[in-house]
Amino acid sequence: MISDKVRGGLLCTAAMMLVGSSFPASSLLVGFPYAGGQAMRYAVAAAILLPLAFRRGAPLPARVRPRDWLLLVLLAATGLVGFNFAVLAALRTAEPAVVGVIVGCVPLLLAVIAPLTSGKRPSVRMLAASAVVVAGAAVVQGFGRSDLAGLGFSLLALAGEAAFSLLAVPLLPRLGAIGTSAYSTVVAALEAYVIALVVDGFPGVRVPTFVELLALLWIALPVTVVAFICWYGGLVRIGAASAGLFAGVLPLTTAVVAPLVGTGTFGVWQLVGGLTVAGGLAVGLVGRSRAAKPLVTETTP
Repeated sequence: MISDKVRGGLLCTAAMMLVGSSFPASSLLVGFPYAGGQAMRYAVAAAILLPLAFRRGAPLPARVRPRDWLLLVLLAATGLVGFNFAVLAALRTAEPAVVGVIVGCVPLLLAVIAPLTSGKRPSVRMLAASAVVVAGAAVVQGFGRSDLAGLGFSLLALAGEAAFSLLAVPLLPRLGAIGTSAYSTVVAALEAYVIALVVDGFPGVRVPTFVELLALLWIALPVTVVAFICWYGGLVRIGAASAGLFAGVLPLTTAVVAPLVGTGTFGVWQLVGGLTVAGGLAVGLVGRSRAAKPLVTETTP
């Protein structure tokens, strides 16, 4: 029988593989209105996630506490809408490699911040493992070409990626993995559409081209619905600091997928970087005396 620790790791790996594939896909949307596209993306995801969440026992909107709504608004604004705005803005002047490597530094952020939020000191083992994972991520893609704006927006994307996990931690015990995913996408869809109305005027969206439609569907279904459930399902099992290590899978996936859309190559250095990422995961996860304590005890994916 698969332990919670192993299952959590597999879920986080699957989530990061899907998110990694979103960067090349997002590079196909640089000409599409950002806010309207994100509103469409999260609305489609919410339409699938909400019925699933209610079926799994998530509380109805009237029973969600005001504090939880505040966290959901912040989570959607930073980890969802803000994160994707930063990614798309960065891709206007930076190669996908730049964005993937910088966002791939999230293990270090989570290894430091996650323990501090619960009054603990960061683990030396986790810090060392995170450093190895980040180094491997850098080797996978290199830094590519970018200007200062591209680097700045990539750093904002990094902050949003960390917020995606840290702000969800207090929500998961009450809403569950699917409920947190569902409500955050509802709020994100509303936030994005308000921005679309302000920036682009009514109706805030336009009909996508065929290629844009395929990219939007990819980031709405696998990258949002499936990846969110997998990530939060893994997070409740192994904790934010350990889950953060799997962000190293993200740039490796980006390096593999990017050549398929003509925005990168895969060679020896990508292989070496991938093995380095695997080594960092081994340092942080293999041989620990005990598995991370789950955040919740309810049934999750």
